[in-house]
Amino acid sequence: MPISEETVLAAMRQVKDPELMVNVVDLGLIYGVDVTEEAGKSNIHINMTMTTPACPFGPELIREVKDVVSALDGAGSVDVQLTLSPPWTPDRMTEEARDELGFF
Repeated sequence: MPISEETVLAAMRQVKDPELMVNVVDLGLIYGVDVTEEAGKSNIHINMTMTTPACPFGPELIREVKDVVSALDGAGSVDVQLTLSPPWTPDRMTEEARDELGFF
């Protein structure tokens, strides 16, 4: 059974920014998820960013995202591409993340 984008997003909600303690999806760090089927597996491409270009946790967050998505049943290849364009801004956060961080 193919893996849905919603399933991928749910898995990535397990990954939290270690400084802000909010997951990468609700922070708005995930710019896109593309799932394609090949030979009975779901190949997953994720386009994500960081809160700042010099984020010291960037490599760790990318690795964690790749690990949780790779662990999904039926996952094939998982590619996580980092982009800094457009730059992340707080308006990308969900209402829940804004409330948690005190952004009004």
